[in-house]
Amino acid sequence: MLWSFLLRGSKHHVAARTTRGRRVKRLLIIIIVAGLGWSAYWYAAMIGTRNGFEAWFEARRAEGWQAEYTDLTIRGFPNRVDATFERPVLADPETGLAWSAPFFQIFALSYRPNHIIAAWPETQRLSTPLAHYDIASKEMRASLVTEATPTLPLERMNLVAGAMAITTDDDAITTLDGMQAAVTRLPGAPSGYRFAVNADGLTPALPDRAGLRTGGALPRRLDALRADLEVEFDTAWDLSALSEARPQPRRIRLRLAEARWGQLELKLAGTLDVDRNGRPTGRLTVKAQNWRDILTLARDLGWIGPTWGTRLEQGLALVAQLSGNPETLDIPLDFTADRVSLGPVPLGPAPVLRLR
Repeated sequence: MLWSFLLRGSKHHVAARTTRGRRVKRLLIIIIVAGLGWSAYWYAAMIGTRNGFEAWFEARRAEGWQAEYTDLTIRGFPNRVDATFERPVLADPETGLAWSAPFFQIFALSYRPNHIIAAWPETQRLSTPLAHYDIASKEMRASLVTEATPTLPLERMNLVAGAMAITTDDDAITTLDGMQAAVTRLPGAPSGYRFAVNADGLTPALPDRAGLRTGGALPRRLDALRADLEVEFDTAWDLSALSEARPQPRRIRLRLAEARWGQLELKLAGTLDVDRNGRPTGRLTVKAQNWRDILTLARDLGWIGPTWGTRLEQGLALVAQLSGNPETLDIPLDFTADRVSLGPVPLGPAPVLRLR
């Protein structure tokens, strides 16, 4: 009887081990198949990413751009698809804008390709029709999230950078302690976005200014430089904005733009409507503290000529006197009939607000 019990126990033990063995084999098979499937998925994503970038650069060259790089590397297996461009160069002959850098990187999770991270090197060069800028920065990064649809319309974007130095051709250097910028799509507005920009510790490339009415030289750094605005475009920002036509602004609501530099303070707020030709109509309210010194700086920088600056100061002085405080302005900046005027003082043709 005892032998019969032991024999039955042994049979049950063998059967259990056999069952466990089968389960382990099935689990191993599932793991291997899943691993092979994920590897195939990552490889397909890598090939698709490479082909997409190469096609985009080729399309820009077909449009007459200079669009090139010396090497493109895709890494990140198994959970990332990271692209590194070596010595990228982009130049649009139509706008005269050009950009180049030692490298540029784009990172994405392989299971969430509509959320990417971009990383810039510590040095890069930006050229415009007016000047060239050598930009040195620490940890410049951007995060971009799009809808998970074929055209990838923009949902939100954030850009941050540490200490920056911007050098022009004449060796003038502007520095910042840091910069933050954010773009967020407005709720219920497929082509409306809110923009927020803030610059910390901006030190302009200016010599010390003495003899200002406010009592001496300006501090080296601005106390504040920020802007908060909402813009409605004629179409959403998506892939076509890079390969075809840029979305054009149709309504701009400037919630607040502010610059404070010592005892100088300038604020703007208001709303502009923009027609299909880029002509704005509407009104911005300008508030300026110690506005005469602001005007003096504008003349010193060459933004306005001496003759026009004198006329502008005379007109604004009358407005300030009527307001009761000769050092403070609180007047409208009107855009109408292709002209712009600051209170009663005409400034000239209104700017054309078109993105190229």
